[in-house]
Amino acid sequence: MDNKRDRIQNIGDIMVDIFHYLALFVIGGTIVWSAIYEYIHIMSEGHAKLKDILLLFIYLELGAMIGIYFKTHRLPVQFLIYIAITALSRHLVIDVQKVSDDFHLYLLLSISASIVILSLSVLILTYNGRKFGRPEDDALDQNNTNEEAERL
Repeated sequence: MDNKRDRIQNIGDIMVDIFHYLALFVIGGTIVWSAIYEYIHIMSEGHAKLKDILLLFIYLELGAMIGIYFKTHRLPVQFLIYIAITALSRHLVIDVQKVSDDFHLYLLLSISASIVILSLSVLILTYNGRKFGRPEDDALDQNNTNEEAERL
Protein backbone atom coordinates (compact mmCIF):
# COMPACT_ATOMS: atom_id res chain seq x y z
CA MET A 1 0.00 0.00 0.00
CA ASP A 2 2.81 2.43 0.91
CA ASN A 3 4.65 1.53 -2.31
CA LYS A 4 1.56 2.42 -4.36
CA ARG A 5 1.11 5.70 -2.51
CA ASP A 6 4.80 6.57 -2.98
CA ARG A 7 4.55 5.86 -6.70
CA ILE A 8 1.45 8.08 -7.03
CA GLN A 9 3.22 10.79 -5.02
CA ASN A 10 6.26 10.57 -7.34
CA ILE A 11 4.06 10.82 -10.44
CA GLY A 12 2.31 13.84 -8.94
CA ASP A 13 5.65 15.48 -8.12
CA ILE A 14 6.87 14.90 -11.68
CA MET A 15 3.68 16.37 -13.14
CA VAL A 16 3.96 19.45 -10.92
CA ASP A 17 7.63 19.89 -11.93
CA ILE A 18 6.74 19.57 -15.62
CA PHE A 19 4.00 22.17 -15.27
CA HIS A 20 6.33 24.40 -13.27
CA TYR A 21 9.11 24.33 -15.89
CA LEU A 22 6.70 24.64 -18.80
CA ALA A 23 5.03 27.67 -17.22
CA LEU A 24 8.41 29.27 -16.53
CA PHE A 25 9.50 28.74 -20.14
CA VAL A 26 6.23 30.20 -21.44
CA ILE A 27 6.45 33.24 -19.17
CA GLY A 28 10.15 33.71 -19.94
CA GLY A 29 9.51 33.37 -23.67
CA THR A 30 6.70 35.90 -23.46
CA ILE A 31 8.97 38.38 -21.70
CA VAL A 32 11.73 37.91 -24.28
CA TRP A 33 9.24 38.17 -27.15
CA SER A 34 7.75 41.37 -25.73
CA ALA A 35 11.18 42.89 -25.11
CA ILE A 36 12.33 42.07 -28.65
CA TYR A 37 9.12 43.51 -30.09
CA GLU A 38 9.59 46.70 -28.08
CA TYR A 39 13.24 46.93 -29.11
CA ILE A 40 12.35 46.54 -32.80
CA HIS A 41 9.74 49.28 -32.37
CA ILE A 42 12.38 51.55 -30.79
CA MET A 43 14.82 50.83 -33.61
CA SER A 44 12.19 51.59 -36.25
CA GLU A 45 11.62 55.02 -34.69
CA GLY A 46 15.34 55.73 -34.89
CA HIS A 47 15.69 56.80 -31.26
CA ALA A 48 14.69 55.68 -27.80
CA LYS A 49 12.49 57.77 -25.56
CA LEU A 50 12.78 57.67 -21.79
CA LYS A 51 9.55 55.68 -21.51
CA ASP A 52 11.00 53.04 -23.86
CA ILE A 53 14.20 52.69 -21.85
CA LEU A 54 12.27 52.37 -18.58
CA LEU A 55 10.04 49.74 -20.16
CA LEU A 56 13.13 47.77 -21.20
CA PHE A 57 14.30 47.92 -17.57
CA ILE A 58 10.98 46.44 -16.49
CA TYR A 59 11.48 43.59 -18.99
CA LEU A 60 15.01 43.10 -17.65
CA GLU A 61 13.77 42.87 -14.06
CA LEU A 62 11.00 40.46 -15.06
CA GLY A 63 13.56 38.28 -16.85
CA ALA A 64 15.86 38.31 -13.83
CA MET A 65 12.96 37.38 -11.59
CA ILE A 66 12.08 34.41 -13.82
CA GLY A 67 15.74 33.35 -13.89
CA ILE A 68 16.02 33.40 -10.12
CA TYR A 69 12.71 31.58 -9.76
CA PHE A 70 13.87 28.97 -12.30
CA LYS A 71 17.12 28.33 -10.42
CA THR A 72 15.93 28.45 -6.83
CA HIS A 73 12.20 27.65 -6.99
CA ARG A 74 11.71 30.69 -4.79
CA LEU A 75 10.41 34.11 -5.71
CA PRO A 76 12.22 36.91 -3.92
CA VAL A 77 9.66 39.53 -2.98
CA GLN A 78 12.27 42.23 -3.50
CA PHE A 79 12.17 41.69 -7.26
CA LEU A 80 8.44 42.27 -7.36
CA ILE A 81 8.97 45.46 -5.39
CA TYR A 82 11.76 46.59 -7.75
CA ILE A 83 9.42 46.06 -10.69
CA ALA A 84 6.69 48.05 -8.94
CA ILE A 85 9.13 50.89 -8.19
CA THR A 86 10.29 50.97 -11.81
CA ALA A 87 6.72 50.92 -13.10
CA LEU A 88 5.70 53.73 -10.74
CA SER A 89 8.78 55.73 -11.73
CA ARG A 90 7.91 55.25 -15.39
CA HIS A 91 4.36 56.38 -14.69
CA LEU A 92 5.63 59.36 -12.70
CA VAL A 93 8.02 60.51 -15.42
CA ILE A 94 5.84 59.82 -18.46
CA ASP A 95 2.13 59.76 -17.70
CA VAL A 96 1.69 62.29 -14.89
CA GLN A 97 2.46 65.16 -17.27
CA LYS A 98 -0.75 64.39 -19.16
CA VAL A 99 -3.01 64.70 -16.09
CA SER A 100 -5.06 67.84 -15.45
CA ASP A 101 -3.59 70.53 -13.20
CA ASP A 102 -6.14 70.10 -10.38
CA PHE A 103 -5.36 66.43 -9.87
CA HIS A 104 -1.68 66.67 -10.83
CA LEU A 105 -0.27 67.50 -7.38
CA TYR A 106 -2.19 64.76 -5.55
CA LEU A 107 -1.21 62.16 -8.10
CA LEU A 108 2.41 63.25 -7.99
CA LEU A 109 2.47 63.08 -4.18
CA SER A 110 0.72 59.71 -3.98
CA ILE A 111 3.05 58.10 -6.53
CA SER A 112 6.10 59.56 -4.80
CA ALA A 113 4.86 58.36 -1.41
CA SER A 114 4.25 54.90 -2.87
CA ILE A 115 7.81 54.76 -4.17
CA VAL A 116 9.15 55.78 -0.75
CA ILE A 117 7.03 53.15 1.01
CA LEU A 118 8.14 50.44 -1.42
CA SER A 119 11.77 51.50 -0.98
CA LEU A 120 11.42 51.29 2.79
CA SER A 121 9.88 47.82 2.45
CA VAL A 122 12.92 46.67 0.45
CA LEU A 123 15.16 48.10 3.16
CA ILE A 124 13.20 46.27 5.87
CA LEU A 125 13.17 42.98 3.94
CA THR A 126 16.92 43.20 3.30
CA TYR A 127 17.66 44.04 6.94
CA ASN A 128 15.46 41.21 8.23
CA GLY A 129 16.97 38.78 5.74
CA ARG A 130 20.48 39.58 6.91
CA LYS A 131 19.66 39.67 10.60
CA PHE A 132 17.32 36.67 10.86
CA GLY A 133 18.20 34.70 7.72
CA ARG A 134 16.15 33.71 4.72
CA PRO A 135 14.71 30.34 3.70
CA GLU A 136 17.03 30.34 0.67
CA ASP A 137 20.03 30.52 2.97
CA ASP A 138 18.85 27.45 4.88
CA ALA A 139 18.40 25.52 1.63
CA LEU A 140 21.86 26.53 0.41
CA ASP A 141 23.45 25.60 3.74
CA GLN A 142 21.72 22.21 3.61
CA ASN A 143 22.93 21.57 0.03
CA ASN A 144 26.50 22.57 0.93
CA THR A 145 26.44 20.30 4.00
CA ASN A 146 25.18 17.38 1.88
CA GLU A 147 27.86 17.97 -0.76
CA GLU A 148 30.60 18.11 1.89
CA ALA A 149 29.32 14.89 3.48
CA GLU A 150 29.39 13.15 0.07
CA ARG A 151 33.00 14.21 -0.50
CA LEU A 152 34.10 12.75 2.81
